[in-house]
Amino acid sequence: MLGLPPTTEVKRPLPKAQLFKRFDWTPSQRDRFDAEVSRLDFVNWISPRTVPAIAVGNEVKEIFVVEVSLKSRDFDTKAITLLAKYIPQRIVYLLRYEGEAMLATHHAKLFTAPWRAVEDITLPLSGLNLDAVWENIVSSIGQFSVEKDKSLSEQIKLDEERAKLERQIAALERQMNATKQPRRKRELFVELQKLKSRL
Repeated sequence: MLGLPPTTEVKRPLPKAQLFKRFDWTPSQRDRFDAEVSRLDFVNWISPRTVPAIAVGNEVKEIFVVEVSLKSRDFDTKAITLLAKYIPQRIVYLLRYEGEAMLATHHAKLFTAPWRAVEDITLPLSGLNLDAVWENIVSSIGQFSVEKDKSLSEQIKLDEERAKLERQIAALERQMNATKQPRRKRELFVELQKLKSRL
């Protein structure tokens, strides 16, 4: 599955009742999670033991793949974010509903790939160590690239700041177009130029 080596396959169930008992979730969190997810399984374990060609990283020692069987294709991503928050491992989630699936992972925030047929989804392991493999997995699922002089976390933060600036610019442009007063329009234009120079 996912084009991963057979040596990585584990297929071990992760009972929801065990999660509820182990983690201090509120009743509403439990109910929401139970309404979204029907089943969880550990399906792959990526480590130097299972893939000898990949060395252990400075930060990443192992990566898990968890298959999450969903009750609906229109699921609330908060369920996966909650799971990622309470399980402090590097995990790739294979979110599955009937014959379709999508990959998701959490690194500073949740990243998801588009829905595709299960058999069309692959998880390429590229990199010499698990730090590089993890970086490549996150950037591939999140559909962004990491600049040479940046770490994965720095790139995510930079992209978020850029997206925030773009939203502010769009809002200012709408405001400027709606404004009739020349003086106010000029003030908005100056503010807009400052934001564009920061971008």
